[in-house]
Amino acid sequence: MKQINTLLNELNVEPSQMGCHSGGLWYGSGISIDSYSPVDGSLLGTVQVAGVEDYENAVTKAEQAYLTFQKIPAPKRGEMVRQFGNKLREKKEALGQLVSWEMGKSLQEGLGEVQEMIDICDFAVGLSRQLHGFTMTSERPLHRLYEQYHPLGVVGIISAFNFPVAVWSWNVALAWVCGNVCIWKPSEKTPLCGIACQNIVTEVLNDNKLPEGISTILSGGADIGKWMTEDHRIALISATGSTRMGKDVAQRVGARLGKSLLELGGNNAMIITPSADLDTAMRAAVFGAVGTCGQRCTSTRRIIVHETIFNSFTKSIKKAYSQLRIGNPLDENNHVGPLIDEDAVKIYTNALAQAEAEGGKWLVPGEILDGNGYESRCYVKPAVVIIDHDAAIVHQETFAPILFIMKYDGGVEEAIAIQNEVKQGLSSSIMSLNINETETFLAHWGSDCGIANINIGTSGAEIGGAFGGEKETGGGRESGSDAWKAYMRRQTNTINYSKKLPLSQGIIFDI
Repeated sequence: MKQINTLLNELNVEPSQMGCHSGGLWYGSGISIDSYSPVDGSLLGTVQVAGVEDYENAVTKAEQAYLTFQKIPAPKRGEMVRQFGNKLREKKEALGQLVSWEMGKSLQEGLGEVQEMIDICDFAVGLSRQLHGFTMTSERPLHRLYEQYHPLGVVGIISAFNFPVAVWSWNVALAWVCGNVCIWKPSEKTPLCGIACQNIVTEVLNDNKLPEGISTILSGGADIGKWMTEDHRIALISATGSTRMGKDVAQRVGARLGKSLLELGGNNAMIITPSADLDTAMRAAVFGAVGTCGQRCTSTRRIIVHETIFNSFTKSIKKAYSQLRIGNPLDENNHVGPLIDEDAVKIYTNALAQAEAEGGKWLVPGEILDGNGYESRCYVKPAVVIIDHDAAIVHQETFAPILFIMKYDGGVEEAIAIQNEVKQGLSSSIMSLNINETETFLAHWGSDCGIANINIGTSGAEIGGAFGGEKETGGGRESGSDAWKAYMRRQTNTINYSKKLPLSQGIIFDI
């Protein structure tokens, strides 16, 4: 395994680094922030963030770049994205390891996150040749009626620490082929990953003699996000994070009648019916709950199990949890790495205390794994709690490896009602071999989530499908399907090729 200094050198990241980049220069006049690894507590690097003048410079460079970039044919923009994907293939190992060092997810998940970047680039390249509109039949003779899509302009991206590179790529790959330029505020908890990505795309822009304002990065905290959301020059804000953060973004962007794409909290449930394959259900539940140490927006938070199989299922879950290996995520023998920082550990312990106060019973007790060979104070033991579905803690999203298990005793619609009673609506799944149950789950009166899976878990999604959720998850869609339309403005066009001026609805206006 490569040491962190070797990785940073491969990715052209300095241990002491300016955190803003546009127009070919790294700069930063704000405060410095330190990036500590949750793996071993070591200082990975120091980044100087954006000040007000840096922000203004970035937006100006982006606006200038847009004037050129929007006029380049979409397939040519797709060629740029293709080259970016190839650069990511070259840098996959180094960038994936950096993700694991800085964020704390397992090496396989870090490499998988970079593969997601490569996959969305491939998707976007094909998309660049099919940004289609529609043709309609006009009610007026010798008229053509159609609609087309145009780029928005400057797109702002605010991403979260848990997927420090992939979610940015979901946005930029589509935004670029649509003709937009992008300004990115990565999470202040994972600034080095953002800098590494900017270095990679800068190579592509330079190779193609394209304006570097096509991709701009502004490292920093919430103040930068506030500037972006209130800036009328930024046509779309795509924000990933907590529901609390998303509500603030929506209010600020909405106040100026801007556009927002929100991918927010998840409180994802898996329903397990008596007809389920329990071994498959157990495996899906465990990975969904402990993958990325419970820090995915699609992590499985709730398991809703029919009472007739409750004892057998909880027994298998308890056995599986006893076999989990917790430790350094760069050691591929380990299943679970650390939480992102000590603040996340406090959230974990507070949630455990609340669950116990609200009547939860431990199936697998949680604890902080401080000392005992663990290299930082961010390692915790994944916990499983048997609890009633109406407990307040169950209705909150806790970004930690805590799994709540609850019973239902009626039909599948009772289980679906329990699933749907929370305010979040991102991902959901049902484990069942009964077609009536699975089709009910997929009906419009079934799962109210943006993602509804059959016989797989809540966690993980393919690039080809649109990703996002309903209710307090924000309603946005990223990645595949027709999510590209969020980065475009829609225009209806009517062309009169007659020598007359007929009006619609049969109106006659003679002069």
